[in-house]
This record gives sequence, structure tokens and C-alpha cells, in this order.
Amino acid sequence: MTDRRDRAYMEMALGLAAKSAGRTSPNPCVGAVLVKDGVLVGWGHHEAAGRPHAEAVALLRAGRKAKGATLYVTLEPCVHWGRTPPCADALIAAGVKRVVAADLDPNPLVLTKGAARLRAAGIEFEHGLLADRNLQLNRHYMHFIGGRMPYVTLKAAVSLDGKMALPAGAGRWLTSEESRVYAGLLRAEHDAVLIGAGTVLADDPLLSVRHPNWPGRRITRVVMDGRLRTPPDARLLSDIKGGPVLIFTGPAAPAKKRAALEKAGAEVVGLPLKKGNLDLDEALRFLGQRDLTGVLIEGGSRMIASAIAPPRFQRLVLMIAPLIIGGAEVVSFYGAAGAPAIPRALHLRRMTRFTIGPDTIVEGEI
Repeated sequence: MTDRRDRAYMEMALGLAAKSAGRTSPNPCVGAVLVKDGVLVGWGHHEAAGRPHAEAVALLRAGRKAKGATLYVTLEPCVHWGRTPPCADALIAAGVKRVVAADLDPNPLVLTKGAARLRAAGIEFEHGLLADRNLQLNRHYMHFIGGRMPYVTLKAAVSLDGKMALPAGAGRWLTSEESRVYAGLLRAEHDAVLIGAGTVLADDPLLSVRHPNWPGRRITRVVMDGRLRTPPDARLLSDIKGGPVLIFTGPAAPAKKRAALEKAGAEVVGLPLKKGNLDLDEALRFLGQRDLTGVLIEGGSRMIASAIAPPRFQRLVLMIAPLIIGGAEVVSFYGAAGAPAIPRALHLRRMTRFTIGPDTIVEGEI
């Protein structure tokens, strides 16, 4: 098999894996194709946690044709029992001849063990083909699996001069309808969305996923609310079917307010304070223990400031509207103390830029 054909089949496997983006947490997105004598004989992807893995789906489609075939899979086959049996054993039993993986699985239960078991059974194993593509597709999983801390995306809509709001009475939205649809898709790819109490009071958002591509999608809605200012009749509490509502609060939160919010359907969790504010690190650690691998922060300027310094996010998404607002009193994207020098500023990498309607979307990782 030539390198060109190997690449083409791995592209196919990655395309299958992408179909499950945002649907498999806390598992990775995985796609697999089986090829024998230049003919595609099996294919599949992991649809959701608890469902058959991509390799198992591909083997089922291939049947006896899997014997002597090459498997292209986006992540090293597993060797342990979870909610599904080990894929490495299934590949050995089916008589697969060669396995090409995009990357090794960083899960300590799997890392290099899948490769070792396949090689011990006489199956050729190699990895690294299009590993960067798999990393981007599975960035939540790859970050989370090492220390059970969620991958955090920080998202904000701003004007060209970095303002996050219009003057009172001038309208609610900075960006276009097209950008808001993209923001909905971005939200759906995460397990949780996190805001501050100020955003609840100012905008009264639902924070649910409302998109035709994601019918019934539920995500955890998280509010950082040290004084429990969230009203029990907030819109997000009127839509519990959109996902659970988790409110983090401080140790001195009023008991009556807590009881009222819990009666309305929220889960209220106390957090320690750090320099007078709720400890965002502890909040993210708590969410990680809930197996929430990806968190989208959509908060206002105070929440953004707490996420940036020191950086507690891995990816930044800025939606830039073609507006110049001005006004010293208008809230800016980041108004905290700045870097003392360019070398000490927060530098982003893997930058991408594209347009949606009239707006420009800028994304980057730290």
C-alpha cells in the first residue's frame, strides 16, 4: 500500500470520526475503515459513550472479509474492558493483518498497550499518520485524560475596538445572526457552558443548544455566583430539559436563596474563595470530576479576566463585528492589568481566521 493511499484511507477514517464531534464525551471521537486488496470492506465510527467502538462497527460490517485486511483507525485500539470489550482482541480474533493508527491513546489504560498486544499477535502496527488532525478533533479528550481537567474554550463577541457591549438601548447583539448560529454549534461541541452571575442578571440567557443539527442536545449550564444573585425565575431554570443547571457559590451564601434555587431545579455547590472571588480552578476541577471534558466560558469581562490571568483556558474564540463603538465607560473585552512588556504578553498559536456574514472569527490556542 502506498503512502498516498494510506493517507487517503486515514482521511476517510478522520471524516467518520468527525461525525461524532461533541457526542462521545468522555470518550474520544474515533473513526475506522477496513481495506482488503484495495477494496473498502468495513467502516464505522464511535457514536456515543457506551456504544460500540469504531473498530467493532467496522469489523461487523466487514464480517469474514476482515481477515487479512488493513485497519485505518484514528486512535490506538483499546485493550481494557469498559462498557464495551477490548478492540485489540476483536482485531486479533478477526485476523486483521495490519493496523495504521493516527495516534496513540493517552489514556494510561491503553497507551502503547494496544500496540503491544497487536504486535505480540503478529499484526503490523504503526502510528503517526495525520496525528495533528486527530489532536485537533480530540483536543478535549487529549487534554482531559491526563489530569481530569476540562479543556476550556473562552468565547467572546467584540467590536473592532474591543468593546463587548453597545450603549444602553442600542440593541442586544454585536454580531450577526450567522455568527450566533456558529456560536450555537460551538456550544454544542462542549459538555458545559460557564458564565458569571452578572451575565445572568444582564442578559437572562437560556444557555441551551438550539440548532437543527443538535435536536435534544443537553449540556450542563454553569453559573459562578458568589452571592447567589441568580433569581429562581431565571430563564435557564425554566428550561431544565436543556441540561442541568449548576451554580457555584461562596461559603457565606444565604441559605434561603440557596433553598429557593434548589427548589427551582438548580444544583448549588459551595466553593472556596481565592482573593475574594470564587476559585475558578476549583470549579473546573469539580467539572472534570463530573467527566465534563470540554467547557465553554461565555462570561462577561470579569469572568474573562479571571480566565486569562493566569490563563485557565486552552482556546480563544473571538467573534469580531465590523463596528467601532468607543466610549471609556463601555465594557472592554479585557480590562485587567496588562502585560508589562510584549515578551510577557499572552501569545496565541495555531491561529485561524475566517468570516461568517459580516463578522470575522479569530481562533487560537495558548
